[in-house]
Amino acid sequence: MRIEVDRDRCEGLGMCEAMAHEFFEVDDDEVMHVLDDSPAEEHRQQVFAAVNSCPVLALKLVG
Repeated sequence: MRIEVDRDRCEGLGMCEAMAHEFFEVDDDEVMHVLDDSPAEEHRQQVFAAVNSCPVLALKLVG
């Protein structure tokens, strides 16, 4: 699985970071960074929940 980010939509709100801080981080400028864009299958449920928590639908899980 791979995390994809639509940078045009992302507003740096941090819901993803709150749900899965091991994979997402919002910096001081409210820019979100994916820390691991290909998380292991064992983290699928946590990453899926974080992706689905995005209020502006900027995240997608592929694969």
